[in-house]
Amino acid sequence: MPAFIRHPKDFWSGIVFLIFGLSAVIIGQEYELGSAGRMGPAYFPIALGILLSLVGLASFVRSFFRPGEAIGRIYYRELTIVLVAVLLFGFLVRNAGLVPAGFLLILISSYASDKFELKKSLALAVGMTLFAVGLFVKLLGLPMPIIGPWLGGN
Repeated sequence: MPAFIRHPKDFWSGIVFLIFGLSAVIIGQEYELGSAGRMGPAYFPIALGILLSLVGLASFVRSFFRPGEAIGRIYYRELTIVLVAVLLFGFLVRNAGLVPAGFLLILISSYASDKFELKKSLALAVGMTLFAVGLFVKLLGLPMPIIGPWLGGN
């Protein structure tokens, strides 16, 4: 890392925020923006992208002035486990349903921790899955199958 970058964590987090923020702004250009009174489909993604970009820019600039420690070890195993869990959730949620997809997401993700305990992870997975069903399906009314067609649901 070059010597003029005094805080590598701020530098790289700023870069990541800038990439995601500017990507949202660029992709949002394909949709109608609308106005503050009558928002179009691009309004929220572009507004959020601008805010993310501003946070990223602030973090990026701050990395040149504020001293900080170097980036430590990258935990590839843990990152891979969580990424696989999220991808599996995305694959399963529509056809297997929210209950199995959410349950597996929490259970597999918790396995990435050094403090993994099966009983606690099972309890967390059950609790969070019930919470997700109650919030997203029952309270918010999202059209998401609780149990999908693969498992005999709707």
